[in-house]
Amino acid sequence: MRIRVGFGYDVHQLKEGRLCRLGGVDIPSDVGPDGHSDADVLLHAICDAILGAAGLRDIGFHFPNTNDEFKDADSRGLLSDVVALIEVKGYSIGNVDATLVSEVPKIAPYIAQIKASIASLCKIDEGEVGVKATTSEKVGFVGRKEGIEAYAVVLLEKP
Repeated sequence: MRIRVGFGYDVHQLKEGRLCRLGGVDIPSDVGPDGHSDADVLLHAICDAILGAAGLRDIGFHFPNTNDEFKDADSRGLLSDVVALIEVKGYSIGNVDATLVSEVPKIAPYIAQIKASIASLCKIDEGEVGVKATTSEKVGFVGRKEGIEAYAVVLLEKP
C-alpha cells in the first residue's frame, strides 16, 4: 500500500454578524470567520492537507476567491469535491487530525458533531478523525479575538 501525508493550515478574521461554521457545523456565535466562501477555517485546512498529500496544489488553486462561483460557497461542498479529486487518483483518506485555535467561540461542546461531519465528508469512520480545540492564551491576533486558525494533517492511502 502506498501512503502519503499532507499538512494544511488556514486562518480567517472574525467578524460580527457572520455565520460561524466550523468543521461543517453551524455554531451559535456573535462572530464568525470572514471570507469569500463560508470561511470554514477547519474544512479549508483539511482540504489543503488532502490536496497537498495528493500533490494537487491548494484550495485557492481549485476554488479561487476571485471566482464568483465560490462566493459564499458551502465548504462542505468544497471538501466533497476535494475528496472526489483524490478518489480519481486512486486514493482514499486513512485519517484526519486537526486543531482549531480560537478564543471565541468555544469549540469543545461541538467536537462530537464536528468529528461526525468531517468523517461523513471524508468517507471515513468517526474513529479516524481527531479534532482538538485550544486557545492561544490571549497571545496574538487569535488571542485578541481578531481571528481563528486551523491546522490539519491527513493520511492518504492507495492500494
